[in-house]
Amino acid sequence: MITKLKFVSVPTRDQARALQFWTEQMGFEIVTDQPMGAQRWIELKIPRAETGVVLWTQDGQEDRIGTFFNGSFACDDVEATYRQLSQRGVEFVEKPKKQPWGHFATFKDPDGNQFVLSSR
Repeated sequence: MITKLKFVSVPTRDQARALQFWTEQMGFEIVTDQPMGAQRWIELKIPRAETGVVLWTQDGQEDRIGTFFNGSFACDDVEATYRQLSQRGVEFVEKPKKQPWGHFATFKDPDGNQFVLSSR
């Protein structure tokens, strides 16, 4: 039976630039970084999480680069995480907002991909 979602893929044009963003600014850790054809297989670990992130673009899926990520990164406190990531140079396209269903903000990576950061 399925036990978890192992990783999600974040499409990128420049894997080195993306790796620097996700490790230095977002605080993710490298699990593996290996050659894989014309690209590298870069798998990252999110601290305190089981699901990982892969910086890789499937051939024919280049049009996904710079789009909205269909998912959400969870945190304990959106306001505190927003402040911390902003200080590290992460660009937010939407500042924290409270809604009846939760608290969220939206940030983007160097490729223009947009991600939701949320908490209850």
